[in-house]
Amino acid sequence: MHKPGPTIGRVPNLTRADAVAAVRNPLAFIAARWTPDPKTVQRAALAALVMSVVIVVTGGAVRLTGSGLGCPTWPKCTEDSINNTAEMGIHGYIEFGNRMLTYVLCAAVGWAIIAARSEKPYRRGLTRLGWAQFWVVMGNAVLGGIVVLVGLNPYTVAAHFLLSTVLIAVATVMWQRTREGDAAPRPLVGKAVQQLVRVLLVVTVLLIAVGTVVTGAGPHAGDSSEVERMPLDWENVSKLHAVLAWIVVTLTFALWFVLKAVDAPRGPLSRTRDLFLVLLAQGAIGYVQYFTDLPEVLVGAHMFGSCLVWIATLRVLLSLRERPSAEIEVPGPAAESTLTRA
Repeated sequence: MHKPGPTIGRVPNLTRADAVAAVRNPLAFIAARWTPDPKTVQRAALAALVMSVVIVVTGGAVRLTGSGLGCPTWPKCTEDSINNTAEMGIHGYIEFGNRMLTYVLCAAVGWAIIAARSEKPYRRGLTRLGWAQFWVVMGNAVLGGIVVLVGLNPYTVAAHFLLSTVLIAVATVMWQRTREGDAAPRPLVGKAVQQLVRVLLVVTVLLIAVGTVVTGAGPHAGDSSEVERMPLDWENVSKLHAVLAWIVVTLTFALWFVLKAVDAPRGPLSRTRDLFLVLLAQGAIGYVQYFTDLPEVLVGAHMFGSCLVWIATLRVLLSLRERPSAEIEVPGPAAESTLTRA
């Protein structure tokens, strides 16, 4: 009698029901057949965060090279072509390349969503953070198109950057949540310290917002043609930006001393130290670029530093509590016996 050979390692054929299920709910279909380890989920969330910063830096490169209208329309690059043409020169390649990076960002966010959805046990909050990133990316893509269609209006450019800041915030929270459990958060510091950090967060938001006004009123308009600027005195806005930066530095320095005084855990202390170092580097770049007539390379570095300051501030806020893994009740012998009889 012929014995069937072993079936280990064979890929099962998809049934018609499987195909229908994959079409109706592809995420659930993948989640039922793949369980990523926690490190994979963390890497996926980190990849989405990294790409959210990269897209800001490359967007800054578009503006600083005067390529903002390298593709003069949207969603196509020209009226007759979806991509740039050789006649458009280097500016067309830079602008169209930045548009293509949006697809890379979407792929990174998609991977984060799939990994979060497939993790066992299922974490609804983590998956929602992934979807929140997706919708912010879609909204910012449309806003980016509006920026082009209105000829780089400085107010739309500022809104475009601020929405990217929202994306970075959501991506940072998701990355942090992949390294935590789902139990209720437990504070690691007192309410006074928490309030101080909230003030620090608010002033940092103001710092970033005023930074967009500095950009909107400054000389780097984003294109070699005549582009509308914000009707504000650039020097005065820059001074306000510097004052806010010093307030953020002072609050961070004060926070570190308070944390040392109350003998806070290592996490908040380390995150506060990291923020302080990032602020010092960002401040140095800011002053050098100011006194050297805003060279494009330093302005781009300052934009990158702005992203790092925002991430470091959020990490300080998130370090003030811990969220251990929720305890899973394991049935005892009596319960197991009851389940067996059932």
